[in-house]
Amino acid sequence: MKKLLKTLRLSPLGDGAVYAEFTGRLDMDANRSLQALAAALRARNLPWVRDVVPAICGVAVHFDPYHPGLPAAPMEYFETLLREAIKTASKYEVGGRVVEVPVCYDPVLGLDLDEISAHARVARQDIVALHANSPHIVLMVGFSPGQPYIGGLDPKLAVPRRATPRTRVPAGSVAIANAQTCVYSFETPGGWNIIGRTPLRAFDPVRDPPSLFSPGDRVRFIAISRREYESFG
Repeated sequence: MKKLLKTLRLSPLGDGAVYAEFTGRLDMDANRSLQALAAALRARNLPWVRDVVPAICGVAVHFDPYHPGLPAAPMEYFETLLREAIKTASKYEVGGRVVEVPVCYDPVLGLDLDEISAHARVARQDIVALHANSPHIVLMVGFSPGQPYIGGLDPKLAVPRRATPRTRVPAGSVAIANAQTCVYSFETPGGWNIIGRTPLRAFDPVRDPPSLFSPGDRVRFIAISRREYESFG
């Protein structure tokens, strides 16, 4: 954990947040440490902190710039705060939940299965097994509300993003790129390779909590048939 401080870079995010970046690439162990650090920061219950958001390579702290308790120099104070929080981060348990996600890998919904097969040189039926049997972990949630970025993709399926992004990707689409999987929480543009679709809603504003996924969650993708998908729920 302490070695992360050697590469720490602080950046302001407007006038109400600070982002601490510790590494420039995806590192599963480092990401787990960052999630523990985020938990340690939250546990301090600082009245001027609005939210602590772990990312893939860092942690963002959102604060109330008008709170009377806000330190006069937030950037300088934040580095001190990080150093103190890192000392206690190891005692915080990260994740623990297992989120089961049914996925229909039928080619009608898995729009890029043939391209993935050709690029990765993996038979289409093997793509499903490789994806469903990998140990997936949520690295962060972002881009759109509730959208998870999930690590643990089998290296055999590490294909690049599409050369031409789609202007509309259906909500619930399960897609892969490089070393990660994502689940589109809303219909949005996107350039990841669509491998299937889940009938679950990744984000529902009337649900408590609204997001299906949280950083640190372990994800188990379960293959279902087209019929099961269409009759779900």
